[in-house]
Amino acid sequence: MAKSATAILTIAGSDSSGGAGIQADLKTFAALGSYGASVITALTAQNTTGVQDVHGVPPDFVSQQIRSVLDDIDIRGIKTGMLFDSDVISAVASTLKEVFVKKGAIPLVCDPVSVSTSGHVLLRPDAVDAMIDEVFPLAYLITPNKSEAELLLRKRGFYSVIDTIQDMITAVQNLSTFGAKAVLLKGGHIHVSLSDIDTIVPPGDVVITVNQDFLFEDNVDILQEHNKGKAEARSLVVDVLYIASEGMITLYPRPRLISSSTHGTGCTLSAALACALGSEVPLDEATAQATSYTHLGIETAVSIGHGFGPLNHLHSITKSLVPPRTTRNPFPLTYNLIRDTSTLWKKYVQHEFVVQLGKGTLEKSSFLHFIKQDYHYLKYYARAHALLASKSEKFAPLLAATKIVFHIAEESSMHIAYCAQWGITLEELESTPESPTTTAYGAFLIDTGLKGDTMKLLMVLAACLLGYGEVGLWLKREAQKPNSWVKWDGNPYLKWMQDYSGEGYQNAVNVGLETIESRAEADPPSVTRYREWMTIWKRCTELEKSFWDMAMNLS
Repeated sequence: MAKSATAILTIAGSDSSGGAGIQADLKTFAALGSYGASVITALTAQNTTGVQDVHGVPPDFVSQQIRSVLDDIDIRGIKTGMLFDSDVISAVASTLKEVFVKKGAIPLVCDPVSVSTSGHVLLRPDAVDAMIDEVFPLAYLITPNKSEAELLLRKRGFYSVIDTIQDMITAVQNLSTFGAKAVLLKGGHIHVSLSDIDTIVPPGDVVITVNQDFLFEDNVDILQEHNKGKAEARSLVVDVLYIASEGMITLYPRPRLISSSTHGTGCTLSAALACALGSEVPLDEATAQATSYTHLGIETAVSIGHGFGPLNHLHSITKSLVPPRTTRNPFPLTYNLIRDTSTLWKKYVQHEFVVQLGKGTLEKSSFLHFIKQDYHYLKYYARAHALLASKSEKFAPLLAATKIVFHIAEESSMHIAYCAQWGITLEELESTPESPTTTAYGAFLIDTGLKGDTMKLLMVLAACLLGYGEVGLWLKREAQKPNSWVKWDGNPYLKWMQDYSGEGYQNAVNVGLETIESRAEADPPSVTRYREWMTIWKRCTELEKSFWDMAMNLS
């Protein structure tokens, strides 16, 4: 039997330019796999530069549209948008109440559209009280933006200035007294930093949690360091969800996007929420899904019109195992690789060898054993890049791989000189037997290079390149903290830490990241191919950890 689509109803105005209102809602419903029905409350003449005129639909006809839909279709979720005036609001509220009494309540998301994202007034002044008194008590969730929340709070005599994240916390609690089961206050017009979140004072017995979906986890310093948009990403947008019955506030932070493609943002978010709630997704997870969908819609939008253009509502139906590269996350493949092996990756880049090295307490014998074996490993690493050159079908990647081979050869000379400082001669380096760990890792590099395609070979080389870059940046960052456990000045292994955190090596990391990501973008992997990449990445991460183990155990 074919799976039926969840049917969702939008009760809102029409946007002639297609970016907001019922047009945005129906696109969102379809993109998220729901069936969309619509009730039109007003016709607007508008485009991306503004609203030129509004023509209200007679209240009786609005009620008739609602009945026509609900009498026939099994609607599982409803959202309201622009309701125009008090007469239309009363008609919508009374009709929904009548239906809810007969059939049971349907999750209702009320986007109290009164001021658009771009600042246009969309609701008659006399209609605000009607919305609060008649629609909010029927609502499962209300989703005001800053301007709308301030207007609503003013109407009922509450403190109405919302300039900070702490103000938002206060506002959602006050708005929860208006009758809806939950409040989601949108934070697009409020600038917030991570430090602001850290200094929030929880009110009373309320528990505050932070959704982590758009925040980088630990052990990804390389991705943050090499993100050209990192300065922009430090400014956050935070939406605040309050479920009064649970005493729970959830924050949904994400990087602020500098974009003019924001027309219909509120419509899109509330429509996505209605889809998720209609599919019985819990409210906190529904909010995570909806905020993510809306954020990516802004991030992947193309410019349309001369003003505030629409979102890309169809980004979710372009299926790809590797998300598109964006300003926020220009390294989606690498991020996925690290995230999906996060426990193992942490054991590698924060290995006890690295910790003791950072403290300056690592046994000299372990370090000497490590740099001797690393000399042998460099030969395998160079040969693997030579294989990469042989697999290149164009001169540019062939030249790049060849340059890396020359760079490794030069690095080996520096490695020999560095070993000499520790009393290790070239003759001793050459005569030192390979550890079984070194041989196993080197054999895996060469075997993958001989059997696999270019991307598999890049995967096998990436764990070493990126991991050592991560270690260098982590130790450097930790050393800069007050009373740090990392000993920088006077550390016998300072040069090693400086080399891997320094500009030269980090430039190589940046080239490596760009190479991996650009190839994945140009030739997106199938499910099977992606699994092969992940398997290789995981195996190399295990081998890198084993290399540290070998040094510690002198094996």
